Amino acid sequence: MKFALLGHPVAHSLSPVIHRAAYRELGAAHEYDLLDTPSEAELARAVAALRQGELQGVNVTIPWKREAFAAADRRSALAERLGVANVLARDGDQIVAHNTDALALEVEFKDVGTTERALVLGSGGAAPAVVAAAAAAGIAEIYVSARRFDPQQPQSTWPGATELSRLGAKLLPWPETSAAARSEFEELCRPAGLVVQCTSAGMQGKDSGEPLAALVPWAELPVDALAYDLVYAPLETPFLRVARAAGRRTAHGLNMLVGQAALAIEIWLGQRPPSAPLLAAALEELERRRRA
Repeated sequence: MKFALLGHPVAHSLSPVIHRAAYRELGAAHEYDLLDTPSEAELARAVAALRQGELQGVNVTIPWKREAFAAADRRSALAERLGVANVLARDGDQIVAHNTDALALEVEFKDVGTTERALVLGSGGAAPAVVAAAAAAGIAEIYVSARRFDPQQPQSTWPGATELSRLGAKLLPWPETSAAARSEFEELCRPAGLVVQCTSAGMQGKDSGEPLAALVPWAELPVDALAYDLVYAPLETPFLRVARAAGRRTAHGLNMLVGQAALAIEIWLGQRPPSAPLLAAALEELERRRRA
C-alpha cells in the first residue's frame, strides 16, 4: 500500500522515517513518500490519486489543512469541529478527513499543570488543533495572535478567525502592529502557563524565529510556564532557547509528530504502532542530518 505526505515545503519532513519505522514494527511492506504540493492544482491532483486508489491514505501539512478538510466527502466529528484536517483516508469511493493533531496534542498538554490561560502564536492549519487540545487540558482562557491579525482590518477578515472563535479562542492583534497591541499582548501573556508556537518560524529553511521569540516577556510569565514549539527541525528553536534561558519549561513538537502519525496509521490500517521505536527512528535521523 502507498501513503504520502502532502504539503509545501516537505523536503525537511521526518514523516517518511517515522512511517517506515511504523510499518517495520507492524511487519508490513507499505511505502511512504513525500509529495511536494506547492499549488492548489497539485493538491487537487494528489487528492484525485487518493480517490482513485493510487494512494491509500495521506497526511497533510502546511499550508493545506483547511483545503484537505474541504476536499473530503465526509469528516470525522473532531475534524468537523476544527474545520481542518491533517489526515485523509479512503473509505470505498469516498475520502474521509480526520484530525490526529488535536488528539496527539491533548497528550502533550496533559502535564501543563494548573493554569487558566494559554497563548497561541499563529493561526494556520495547526492552530485549531492547539486550541482544542488546550481546552481539553482544562485551560479556560485561550488567546490567539498571528502576524496577519491587523487591528486596522475587521476581525472577521483575519485568517482563521471564524473557526478559532467558534472553538472559544479570543483573538489578539499581532503585537508588532502598534504600541497598544504590544501592551495588550504583554499584559495578557503574564499569567499564561502555556505558550504555543505554531508558525514555521525557526524551522529549517524558514525565517530565523528570533523576532518571534523576542515578543514574549518570558521573565514575567509564571515560573512553571511551558513553552511548546510545534517545530521539530531543529529541536532547539530560538523560541525554546529564549524560553529556557528565562528558566521556563520547554517542549518541541517531535513527540506530537510521532503521536499524530501513529494515530493516522491506526485510521488507515486498523493497528496503532508503538510510539517508542518511531520516536527513536526520528531522533536518529535528526542526528544523522546534524552530522551531515
